[in-house]
Amino acid sequence: MVPAHPLDVKPLGNAFTADENIKTAAGSFALLPDELITRVMEWLKPSGLLQLGCTCKALYAFSRQEDLWKMLYLGSAPSETKWQGSWLSTYLGVSTGQLSRVSCKNLFSDALHQPFLCAHTSLEPYTHNIPSANAIARLSNLNAEDFVNKWADEPFILTDPVRQWPVYRQWSSDLLLEKYGEIAFRAEAADWPLKVYVDYMRNNSDESPLYLFDRSFVEKMDLQVEKHDGDHYWSPDCFGEDLFDVFESQRPDRRWLIVGPERSGSTFHKDPNATSAWNAVLSGSKYWIMFPSNPSNPPPPGVYVSEDQSEVTSPLSIAEWLIGFHGEARKTRGCREGICNEGEVLHVPSGWWHLVVNLSPSIAITQNFVPKAHLANALAFLKYKPDQVSGFRNDVKDPYGLFVAKLQEKHPELLQKGLADLESLRGGKKRKWEELTGPNGDDGVGVRPFSFGFGDGDDEDVP
Repeated sequence: MVPAHPLDVKPLGNAFTADENIKTAAGSFALLPDELITRVMEWLKPSGLLQLGCTCKALYAFSRQEDLWKMLYLGSAPSETKWQGSWLSTYLGVSTGQLSRVSCKNLFSDALHQPFLCAHTSLEPYTHNIPSANAIARLSNLNAEDFVNKWADEPFILTDPVRQWPVYRQWSSDLLLEKYGEIAFRAEAADWPLKVYVDYMRNNSDESPLYLFDRSFVEKMDLQVEKHDGDHYWSPDCFGEDLFDVFESQRPDRRWLIVGPERSGSTFHKDPNATSAWNAVLSGSKYWIMFPSNPSNPPPPGVYVSEDQSEVTSPLSIAEWLIGFHGEARKTRGCREGICNEGEVLHVPSGWWHLVVNLSPSIAITQNFVPKAHLANALAFLKYKPDQVSGFRNDVKDPYGLFVAKLQEKHPELLQKGLADLESLRGGKKRKWEELTGPNGDDGVGVRPFSFGFGDGDDEDVP
C-alpha cells in the first residue's frame, strides 16, 4: 500500500471534489500547468528556490521536489560529501530532521504526486508470476559448442559458474565498505567514496535511485581477472573467446561493477557496439524483461526509437514504465522475463532490448563481449554505424579498420567468414541487415553516444 505523501499532496483528480485548492494562492504561478512550474524552478538558483518556497504552501511543495535538489547537488561538484537522507538536506548540509515540513493539504498535483507514487509502488505484481511462455531459460551450465550452436541468440540464466568465483564467496556490502570505503566509484553523474554511496543506498526515497556503475573497478580494487588460477573472477567458459580482445589495450570499455539499492536499475536499451553481455549477481536479485530487435518486432511498448535507432525515448523511471506498459509488454511477441538470483549469471544476446531492476540491494559484475557467432553483427555495426560506436579511447580513429586488421593478424579464417556473413547481410538478407543496423543502412547523422538507460538519463561514465 502506498503511504500518504509527506506534504499531504494528492493526485490532481481529487481537486474536482475538493472545497479548496491552495494553488490559487500562488499568484501568477497558479495560471501555469504544474509541469511548467517545475521547469521554471529548474532555472532558479538554490537561494531563489528557497525564497520562492517561502511565499505560499503550494510553491513550498514545488520547491521541495527532490529531483530539483538532486540536479543542483550533482551540478555543484562538492569537494566533500556526507549523505543526509535526502538531496535537499545533503545540498544544505543539514540532517533531514532539521528541515521544515509544512502540510500542503488541499494541493492537488500529478506532477508532485506521481514521482512519490512511483517510488513507493510495490514491484512485486510486475516482477513475479511470470507466464511460462515468457520465462527466460534456466540452465545449470553450458559448454562452448552448445552456446555457439543453440544459445548465442537467446537469453538464459546459468546457476553454477558464478558460485565458483572467489568474489562470490567473499564480497558483501560490509566487506567492500571495509576494504574500499574511501575509494571513489562512479555513480552515474557522481564520483563518490564507496562509504558515501552505501549510506545513500541504505537511506533514500528516490523514484530512480542513483546507480553505482564503475568501469575502472578492476584497477581501483586491484583485482585479478580472466584466468581461473588465483583470480577473483573470470568469464563463464561457455562464452568462449571475446573477439574484441584482439584490440588489446585499445579495446573499448567492457566490464563494470554495479551496486545499487532496491528499485535501482536501467531502462530499456541495447548493449553498445552490437556486443553481447553477461551479468553476474553476487548478492541480491534482479528482474529482467527483454525483447528481440528485428523489423518484424516493434520496440518494447512505451519505447519510441528514431528511424536510425540512435534516439530512444521512454518513461523516465522504471516504475513509471512498469505501471504504464508492463501489462501490454507481457503480451507482446518475443517477450522474455526472469529473475537472476544471487550466484547466477544472465546472458544478454547482441541487439536485444532489456530493462533491469534490482529487487533487493545488489552487487553485480557485467561484461560485454563479441562471441564468434556474432562477429558479423560487430563488423556491421563498426562499419556502418561509426557515429554510434562508443567506449573506445580517443586515439582509435577507425575502430572498424583496426578490428579488421587485428582479426587478419590473429584470426584470418574467422575474419573471412565474418566478412562473407557481413556481405550476405548487406546483400541478400535485407531484413536481418535492418535488425543489425537500422533502416537507414549506413546513415549515422545526428547520433548520440550509447546510453545504458539510467533512470535520470545521465550516462557520463559511458563515452
